[in-house]
Amino acid sequence: MPDHHLTVPGAADLAARVIDEVEKAVVGKRDALMQVLAAVLAKGHVLLEDYPGLGKTLAARSFAQALGLDFTRAQFTPDLLPADLTGSFVYDQRRGEFEFRPGPLFTGLLLADEINRTPPKTQSALLEAMQERQITVEGQTFPLPAPFHVLATANPIEYEGTYPLPEAQLDRFLLRVSFGYPTAAEEYDVLARRMERRREEVVLEQVTDGAGLLAMQEAVETVTVDPSVGRYCVDLVAATRSHHDVLTGASPRGSLGLVLAARAFALMRRRDYVVPEDVKAVARSVLSHRITVRPELWMTDVTGRRVVDDVLAQVPTPATLDVHR
Repeated sequence: MPDHHLTVPGAADLAARVIDEVEKAVVGKRDALMQVLAAVLAKGHVLLEDYPGLGKTLAARSFAQALGLDFTRAQFTPDLLPADLTGSFVYDQRRGEFEFRPGPLFTGLLLADEINRTPPKTQSALLEAMQERQITVEGQTFPLPAPFHVLATANPIEYEGTYPLPEAQLDRFLLRVSFGYPTAAEEYDVLARRMERRREEVVLEQVTDGAGLLAMQEAVETVTVDPSVGRYCVDLVAATRSHHDVLTGASPRGSLGLVLAARAFALMRRRDYVVPEDVKAVARSVLSHRITVRPELWMTDVTGRRVVDDVLAQVPTPATLDVHR
């Protein structure tokens, strides 16, 4: 296991090994996997929104294996109660008192499968855990273990019997990532690998552990952001608010998310400073789910992602500084 005080190059090497390991299971999606890992390194949570069968659950389990984190999967259903996630007090007859039995939230990596299938009351219990890294049961507060990360999945095409996440809850996810359909060559690679290993499960090697991930996150905190790059993030977010197709643009949490995710991306590219290209690499994943398009455009091809592309094209990119090199 790694030393628990990592330099930026050391953390970058570890991150690359994690991605290489996860890619053994999730074929041909390196860019999307880098986005997911960037969110984890930036201490955030990820919403994986994609069609069924494109590897969302597999990616979550693979990251847990490679990062050496405890993994829990919670299937969100219409009858799921907050206590089914948080745990509850159970009466112990032998001792004559109530004791707390922790639920699936007490883990390193939680896969919240089909988060939009459960009612708002249960969604809010998860969101307290995501934001505060603690849960409250019967007036008592219990801190969650560190690291704690949520990878939530949502199916964007089925709306019958779902409870779409309101904007305030979507805002809690640092990134929204989609894998998309594989190319024909990638899809054949999936088949060939499955035939070759002669079993369903893909067993991955553990690259690091919880303490190693915390050390990587600390290394991200050492990555510097020049004021010009910070202002670029603010300008991008401000431009989403004034875009002619937008009802509500990204909040200041969007600017903060851009900076945090860009720092993690810079580290993965073996740099201890952020350049505008790092911001551009994460902008779609950080901002598109924080933008509400005008209702009259809902039946058109105008999306949050399209608005972010417009904004990236319009806002001047600051000159890349060479003083760090």
